[in-house]
Amino acid sequence: MIRRLGRFFAALTLAAATTVVGVTLTPGAAHADGCYTWGRTLSQGMSGEDVRQLQIRVSGYPGYGAVLGLDGAYGPATAAAVTRFQQAYGLSADGIAGPQTFNKIYALQDNDCTPINFSYAEWNKCNSTWSGGAVSASTAKFNARVSMWKLQAMRHALGDVPIYLSSGFRSYTCNSAVGGASNSRHLYGDGIDLTGSPSFCRLAQQARYHGFTNILGPGYPGHNDHTHLGNSPSRSWSAPTCGI
Repeated sequence: MIRRLGRFFAALTLAAATTVVGVTLTPGAAHADGCYTWGRTLSQGMSGEDVRQLQIRVSGYPGYGAVLGLDGAYGPATAAAVTRFQQAYGLSADGIAGPQTFNKIYALQDNDCTPINFSYAEWNKCNSTWSGGAVSASTAKFNARVSMWKLQAMRHALGDVPIYLSSGFRSYTCNSAVGGASNSRHLYGDGIDLTGSPSFCRLAQQARYHGFTNILGPGYPGHNDHTHLGNSPSRSWSAPTCGI
């Protein structure tokens, strides 16, 4: 009996050792994530939904005045955005999205795919369904998520200081109630009004680097008490007091 017990515990020890070896065979591998898990390293020339999901997360790093397309094709613009993201977080900046890059993204997002410092609840104070705007509810919610990732990048660039939203998505009813423009980006889910600190001008100036095509701030009629950001089809920047 003692000999049998000895063999049993020896087998357990071997199994445990084998398990440890199995875990350590893939050092630095990206862990599974509640929102989205990448299963391969991504680089230029590749395409697919995993590339598009990456583009959403690095859409706030397109460079001054640029916008990163969410087309699922890993071209030079995506590689450049990944490089800027890597530089921003002190990673090896080679423009290739591997375990280190994915693990940083996992650390920056919640299980509903929003970045950790922004939420659907604060973005939509109009209704719970995201309906009634200029696009479908699902599109409005998606547009909001993309803008959140852009704002997350901007927040980090400003020193990880809190950024306060006074208004986000609006249905036509909500937009009319606050006197919003008939073509407001709030109706599309990507429009936001920012208040508090940093200053309105600092927010407007920094937004130029993070993929926002609609920037309205101090000096533009009706915007001396906030900075508005959005993603219109064509560029519309105006904050004369801020040199924009």
